[in-house]
Order: sequence, then C-alpha cells, then structure tokens
Amino acid sequence: MERPRADLRSGYTTGACATAAAKGALLALIYQQVFDEVSIRLPHGQLVKFPLHTCSFSLDEGQSSVIKDAGDDPDATDKAEICARVTWSQAPGIAFQRGPGVGLVTKLGLPVPPGEPAINPVPRRMITEAMQEVLDEFGERGRVSAPSVQELGALTRPRSPVPAGVIVEISVPGGEEMARKTFNPRLGILGGISILGTTGIVTPYSAAAWLASVVQNIDVAAAQGCRHLVLTVGARGERMARQLFDLPDDAFIQIGPFFGDALHHCIQAGIAKVSLVAMIGKLAKFAAGNESVHSTTSAQDFDFLARIAHESGAGDDLPARIRAANTAQEVAEMIAAAGLGSFFARLCKQAWLFARSLAGEAMSMEILLTGVAGEVLGRYP
Repeated sequence: MERPRADLRSGYTTGACATAAAKGALLALIYQQVFDEVSIRLPHGQLVKFPLHTCSFSLDEGQSSVIKDAGDDPDATDKAEICARVTWSQAPGIAFQRGPGVGLVTKLGLPVPPGEPAINPVPRRMITEAMQEVLDEFGERGRVSAPSVQELGALTRPRSPVPAGVIVEISVPGGEEMARKTFNPRLGILGGISILGTTGIVTPYSAAAWLASVVQNIDVAAAQGCRHLVLTVGARGERMARQLFDLPDDAFIQIGPFFGDALHHCIQAGIAKVSLVAMIGKLAKFAAGNESVHSTTSAQDFDFLARIAHESGAGDDLPARIRAANTAQEVAEMIAAAGLGSFFARLCKQAWLFARSLAGEAMSMEILLTGVAGEVLGRYP
C-alpha cells in the first residue's frame, strides 16, 4: 500500500464532524444556550475538540454545525458544513433522520439497510455514544419542563429531568451536488453524501479508504445478484469495457490499483466469474506478479516483458529494445510494429495464471488487454 507523505496534514471524517455537531445541538437544547466548541471521543479513544460553526436553540430543538476539515486529502466533502438538528423523543435512545444533502440507501449490500439514511455504522455508534453520555449525565427520565421567558438566557445548567430519547437529523448543505463526485449514485445512495469514517481521522491520500470503496462496490453488486463482474482500473477502462459486455451497471467495478485485493474480495462475495479488463501499463505489472499495480508499490518489469517477447518468437533485437523502453505503452507500440500479436495473448495468459494463483479455482476468470482506442489486443482464455 502507498504511504502518505509525512508532511501532509490529516483531517476528520464526516462521521466525526456529525458526532460533534450532534453533541453541540443536544447540549444547546438541554442547556438552552449557545456553545462555541465540543469535545468528542474518536473510536480509538482520542479526545478531540471541534469548534462549532453554528449553534442555536429553542425550547424544542437544538441545532449545530461543524465545517469539515479533511486536512490535505483531496476529499469531495472537504469544507462541507455538517449540520445536526436534535429534538426530544418519547421513545428512549437515539433515532436517526436524514436531512437535506444526506443520501438515502436504496440497495442491498451496504452496511446500512435500504430506506435508512446513509450514516454508516461507526458514525452511528459515535453519535449514539456521545449523545447518550450527555443524556445519562444530565437527565432523569421524563420530559423537561419548559423554562419561563425570564429564565431563558440565564440558564447555565441543564433543567431536570431530561427525557431519555432524542431524534437527530443530519444534513449537509450542497450534499447532493457533492455526491455526484463520489460513487454514491452507483451504489444506490441517492440524494446526498454518506456520513462515513471508521477511525474519525482522514489520512491524506489514504489507500485504505480507496480500497474500502472498491470492496463496497463489489458487495453492492453481489447483493443485486450480479455473478459476473467486469473489473477495470478506472472510468476510461470502464467505458471501453461497456462496449464489450452487455451487463447491468452494477457489474462494472473500478478497482484502481487493487487487483489482488479485488479478486480476493470477489471470492468472498460469492462472485462466479470475473473479467479483468486493463491496458498494458497496469496489466503488465499484474502479470509480473504484483497484487497492487500502484506506481508507489510496483515498478514496470521490462525484463519480464522482454522475456514474454522472446517466448512469443521475437528475435534478439526486440527484447533488447524492450529492456531499454521507458513505458509499457512504448513496448506495446514496438510489439505492434513487429507484428508480434502472440505477445499480447501470452501476456494475458501470464496475468490469468497469477490471478488464478491468488483466487484459486472457485471463480471463473478471463483477462482482456485493451489498446488506447479500446480495441482488444489480447484475451485469455
């Protein structure tokens, strides 16, 4: 996996920001006063202080918001305003509602069932624990009596008793537009962003977050009944692949550099067949035995490509020129100029053999090598 540069600044997830906003809104409701900041505990135990962007209250509700700081990560939700509105509930516990800009889950396969706000399990737990601590500390059971007008503004401690239950509504202004820059529409999360985060911390350029999105896409596809998936590196490869396969939208998965991880998870998800479609730059790295084909974790092996050319019938000159090449695409152009089409089929076979060594025989696999114009250069089997 790639490692973030040490000089990059970390930030906080939407889940951590929503937790801080929810706690601020509940405190404002209970105390009937405005707060400037709150402290929350992240899943690994760290206590973190968040400034509140807004905070307001009435007798029946509290509202608060936090501006998300994603640090130096190019996050689609960086600088988003994460808002919480808290009202009393007759039922005990914490109930969640979806406000504007937060997505609605509509497909199976996600960690939250269809019909629920797209607030993932860890943020739900963080919000619940933070709010329950406030309720437990300041409340006896039963509804708080409304303070008089004279008491408002002078209230410096919570009135007692405080009811056991609250409803928290999370909203994100502009969230629907932000979501268009994410995989949410493809995952069946409609109308806004997801409230995410497993640690509360955003690590800049995190490979773990990227891989998590790949895994989630595979899970959703499996839950929709897709048993044949087409794996591509990115959007360009997917556009090419859609010309080759007549399959539902959910069956096309962009896996980035995580070839090995994606294959492993396809097995776990019960996928019956995988078609891996890639151009030579990434496929050659994978065929040479690299599970991750990211530039920071694997280099192009030109000796390997020269050997494939030799085994495909090339004379001594072509393998020597391949060893001196700068890119795999340059190699592809050399091969095409030499009319050595069997090279591409042999490269696909090497990729297939490595994929089979990772996934075993439980899943059918095929490898397709495409050119810059989307043409199929090689295929195996």
